[in-house]
Amino acid sequence: MARKPANTPAPDISVVVPVFDEEGAAPALAREIAAAFKGRSFEIVFVDDASRDGTRGALKALQAEIPQLRVLGHAKNSGQSRAIRTGVLGARGAVVVTLDGDGQNDPADGPKLVDALLAGPPSLALVGGERVKRQDSQAKKVASRIGNGVRKRLLKDTANDTGCGLKAFRREAFLRLPYFDHIHRYLPALMLREGYQTAFLPVAHRHRQTGVSKYTNLGRLWVSLSDLMGVMWLQSRARNPAGVDEA
Repeated sequence: MARKPANTPAPDISVVVPVFDEEGAAPALAREIAAAFKGRSFEIVFVDDASRDGTRGALKALQAEIPQLRVLGHAKNSGQSRAIRTGVLGARGAVVVTLDGDGQNDPADGPKLVDALLAGPPSLALVGGERVKRQDSQAKKVASRIGNGVRKRLLKDTANDTGCGLKAFRREAFLRLPYFDHIHRYLPALMLREGYQTAFLPVAHRHRQTGVSKYTNLGRLWVSLSDLMGVMWLQSRARNPAGVDEA
């Protein structure tokens, strides 16, 4: 468990960013996040998933400039979903915003997702981003379109783009979900399974400026098949009490 800062009030919002070998993108992204959430009560939690480059050092060097910045680190590379979970477990805010560490998500869209979440009823647990004008290769866009279509039809999660890393959700709701690798692609379906509501807003998407993608189309396809079967099984085994009261 990450050590939480002592003697400081808990922020309202925790921005969690998983990174792996993103030395070129992470510092600029941290500055963008700080600018986007300026004037709000927030912290930034970068989770370094055992990077082999200078990602962690570059981020730690920014802590004097950005006092809200925290840097957690894995001893062993464990994947994006585990890094997100590590960040959420270490987060102090009741609302968590996640975004990818490659800089393709625009942090300026984060506050509007938070505002939409807080403006909704308590049952609204997640507001996800849906990327418009995606700045990816044609092959990647086609693969994503097919994958999203199949997933949406089988899981009935109403989400058009679960691959978008930019999401705002209630920390308590996330921690109620069953954990497994690649869970970050199935958060809407799992939130619905727990009886929560979800919503989606259009967000910007940018070209990757540095580094390389950690995924391939074939790799995504291979894991998504077993993941889909697993989430469908979880849905079939859900029994929702539709409310709890105390006599």
